[in-house]
Amino acid sequence: MNEKVARIVKMIEDGQHEKGLQDLAAYVKEADDETRRDIAELYFQLGLVDKALEITEELMFSYPDNGELFAFASECYIELGKEQEALDMLNEIKKDGPAFLQAQLLLADLYESQGLEEVAEQKLLEAIKQLPNEVVLLYGLGEFYLNRGDFKQAISYYKRVIHQDDLSDLPVDPRIRLAEAFSATGQFEEALDYYKKGLQEERTTEAMYGYGVTAMQLEDYETAIDAFTVVLKQDPDFTTAYANLGKAYMAIKKWEDAQETFEEGLRRDEYNESLYLELARLLLSQGHGEDGQVFLEKVIALNPSNLSAVTEALRYYDDVEDYDAMLDLVRFLDDYNEFDPLFERYRAKALYEADDITGAIQAYDIAIAELAEEVTLYEEAYPVYFANGQREKALELLRKIVVLDPEREDIAMRIEDLEQES
Repeated sequence: MNEKVARIVKMIEDGQHEKGLQDLAAYVKEADDETRRDIAELYFQLGLVDKALEITEELMFSYPDNGELFAFASECYIELGKEQEALDMLNEIKKDGPAFLQAQLLLADLYESQGLEEVAEQKLLEAIKQLPNEVVLLYGLGEFYLNRGDFKQAISYYKRVIHQDDLSDLPVDPRIRLAEAFSATGQFEEALDYYKKGLQEERTTEAMYGYGVTAMQLEDYETAIDAFTVVLKQDPDFTTAYANLGKAYMAIKKWEDAQETFEEGLRRDEYNESLYLELARLLLSQGHGEDGQVFLEKVIALNPSNLSAVTEALRYYDDVEDYDAMLDLVRFLDDYNEFDPLFERYRAKALYEADDITGAIQAYDIAIAELAEEVTLYEEAYPVYFANGQREKALELLRKIVVLDPEREDIAMRIEDLEQES
């Protein structure tokens, strides 16, 4: 970049945007071709892609064999949403030219964005045959397979990358990527080791967060706490880290630290369901049921589809025998067309306690038909069927209990007594 262009860049950076662009437009008319190429890149960086493309197309007319110009023009077309023009241009770049590598990477990105993953993979593999030790290509294949969820292949290519000499131009340290791939396959010890190595060079927020999550999987809570603390120092608005940090504190019984963490996260994001839910669980576990229930209700108000919050709220109402609140909640869920057979079980229980036997039977019918066979459900339901005069249905449930739990002699004797009575 020559001095005049550098001065214009400085002018724009200092806030004289309009004056800088005017000077740039005037200068491009008299600049030499190399400088015009620099100006095109500057326009691209400034988001004036159409101007960048206009200059580049003029240069391509003068230098029809310059593959780098074709590659840059393709990037402009991609930014302008003209993907077919970009594809056509990239496919014209010669295999023996210096822009071939860039072209293959751009082609792979384009095809992948169009859902043509096999074509994208083919382009990358063709390139790696010609340039088997090219770091950018090896890394690109690792990225491709990582994004596709083919973690074994991703690991293979990232391992080849880390043995190359110059890794400075890669967007993310390949050891961090290896850690992500190993973690995704459940190989958490290997993942943690690569995170440690990668973080010596690159302590990004995302990498540190992944390190913490992996440590949690290994129940290394102190390491997780250290990692999430660093994350939140780097980015106090990384609200997911508050939930995990709080859970790590809970795991080592630092209840006050956990509560403070959840509350700080909610000060940052008052609509975060996960934080409300974790805070509710903490309070419930510490015997502060009413306070915990308040936060469960906040989760449900934010998102009636949050099954975890709904289930825990219903369980709490059951524990404290607040059947009116239980019934209110399932009816509230009805208003939002939220259905789960578990809700019907709680509805049945609440209706039975309200002496609505018919309604309870209807709800139990649904729950029994939909839920997996469960002894506690059958034990809970069979007296209701008896109360409604449905003796055979009650006996059927009792027999199912014995099948599921043959050691229940009390139930077997109950069945025998009932059969003798008939």
